[in-house]
Amino acid sequence: MTAQSFEQTEARAAVDTIRLLAADMVEKANSGHPGTPMEAAPIAYLLYRHHLRHNPKNPDWAGRDRFILSCGHASALLYSMLHLSGYDVSLDDLKNFRQLGSPTAGHPEFGHAPGIETTTGPLGQGIAVGVGMAMGARFLKKRVNDKLFDYNIYGLCSDGDLMEGVAAEAASLAGHLRLGNLTYLYLDNKITIEGDTQLAFSEEVATRFLSYGWQVQHVEGENLQDIDQAIKRAKHSPRPSLIIARSHIGYGAPTKQDTAGAHGAPLGSDELAQTKQFFGRNPGESFVIPPSVKAHMGEAIEKGAALESEWNDLLQSELPGNEKLSAWQQYADDMLPEGWDDLPAFPAGEKLATRQASGKTLNALAERLPLFLGGSADLGPSNNTVINNDESFTPCTVGRNIHFGVREHAMGAVLNGLAHTPGLLPFGGTFLIFADYMRPPMRLAAMMGLGVTYVMTHDSIGLGEDGPTHQPIEQLTNLRAVPNLTVIRPCDANETVEAWKAAVANRQGPTALILSRQGLPTLDRNSYGAAEGLQAGGYVLAQEQGELKIILIASGSEVPLALEAKTALEKEGTGCRVVSLPSWELFEQQNQDYRDKVLPPECNRRVAIEAGSTFGWERYIGRCGVMIGMNGFGASGPGNALMEHFGFTSDNVIAAAKRLLA
Repeated sequence: MTAQSFEQTEARAAVDTIRLLAADMVEKANSGHPGTPMEAAPIAYLLYRHHLRHNPKNPDWAGRDRFILSCGHASALLYSMLHLSGYDVSLDDLKNFRQLGSPTAGHPEFGHAPGIETTTGPLGQGIAVGVGMAMGARFLKKRVNDKLFDYNIYGLCSDGDLMEGVAAEAASLAGHLRLGNLTYLYLDNKITIEGDTQLAFSEEVATRFLSYGWQVQHVEGENLQDIDQAIKRAKHSPRPSLIIARSHIGYGAPTKQDTAGAHGAPLGSDELAQTKQFFGRNPGESFVIPPSVKAHMGEAIEKGAALESEWNDLLQSELPGNEKLSAWQQYADDMLPEGWDDLPAFPAGEKLATRQASGKTLNALAERLPLFLGGSADLGPSNNTVINNDESFTPCTVGRNIHFGVREHAMGAVLNGLAHTPGLLPFGGTFLIFADYMRPPMRLAAMMGLGVTYVMTHDSIGLGEDGPTHQPIEQLTNLRAVPNLTVIRPCDANETVEAWKAAVANRQGPTALILSRQGLPTLDRNSYGAAEGLQAGGYVLAQEQGELKIILIASGSEVPLALEAKTALEKEGTGCRVVSLPSWELFEQQNQDYRDKVLPPECNRRVAIEAGSTFGWERYIGRCGVMIGMNGFGASGPGNALMEHFGFTSDNVIAAAKRLLA
């Protein structure tokens, strides 16, 4: 393609149409961000018209390239591109930008409109998700088929993205892993909401990314030929690429270009009219798409259909006798192989930390599920997240053991990228206390309905000597507050097996497994309720003898305390039931009849025991119940001593029960 070809009327007309569509959308909604779409239009044009392998009529085609708008506030740009390229995003959808029920939401939302690869908006998240997608593509290429999964990840990012810490964590990991299938185009416009970037951001971005191990290029944001050549060079780089485009926010706006005024508010009718005049358009017309531009951009439909057809032919030729590819196809359709959940049980009497039981279960799953992969934020031996007899994911090898480094925030977002990769079943581990570092991507995973499993160990003050900085108190409550996040805190090894079954089967949202550091007795299920009761979230673990007088409710390591207290109370003739309640979310999914059978409404004498915040437990103990929990931070000392000091003893449970009975 010659330098002159990009100066043809059709190319420039398309770029200007993209700009003005975005400005019109924001103006009509009286809300949004016009400046970034206007400056990024040349880049978006080149990607969607010349570089992306995509099929507008099948946005979920597995062999496509992925595009991530990390600076999600520029959503009007993405919606303009989707409409012009032939995706099922109508002109009326553009006119309903940011309106209730419209697929053209204020920030791109996965599943709301076709062609949106991931939910973005919180800056930096898109960059990190892209790293996960690039890792996923490499995994499929090396472990499944090197011809079918040779696709690339492209992203558009802003100053705000690069200021966020999660971007630094993820970019560091990407450079280390030499993810050559990852390219980001950075809009270096020198403007943030508060004004010039020099107010808070004066680092040498290029130098930083070079130190990470990235290829770095510089281009002018309006030079189509230079941008095109830079993208071509990025495709052939063995390293991830950052293309720094010196761009101008609000390009073409006579008084607002290169100012913060173009960032987060409509241009205004007068400014927009003058902008249209600058681009040679009628200032009195809105949402205009010249027929030549429609035809030019619409060529993506025919091109995309041909690309997918070619890919499907290759898939059919590669499938016969290829067990790995057949398994991938099954997983990509959210179908797991028969017998995947036929996992070994743990013998009664053995004392085992639930993190250890999780590690054994994880490896049993890995034997049955070849696309099950993950790791920890440098805590593999503590979290028990190492897959035995498999390689590590490194610059040179592509195994199922991922070493995220001490990067919890990036790990959460990378897991989202892996979960976006068809067929993969990702997990990631850390201490429960560091869920605080991971909350943004965990929330987004729940919002998008991604099947990620979090292995969160060292779940209470029972972890001991590391002290209150490492002892989670409010974290369980925080996680339970996230919609569509399933939180499970098993009480013994066999409940842990069931917890893993629930997590892997849950393809509609993420699951957090909350696991103990300290050893817990493996219960004799001949004497107690079956561990499969965990699938209902809560169940009667130990039935009362005689008339029901009181219910003890517990999760995790506090269940044995409830069982000890029951034995003592029933020796005195008090009918006592013990309910194991490992998952509020699963329990709330059951019908009212089941929940009333487990927790009969007529028995309002209830004691709940959990070594965490008491907040929220009133829903299960009612106004008459008692909660034994934590309303302050922990302390440094041996775990057993701490549990006794803070009242987590069977004697304290018995005393609380007797006070209620009295």
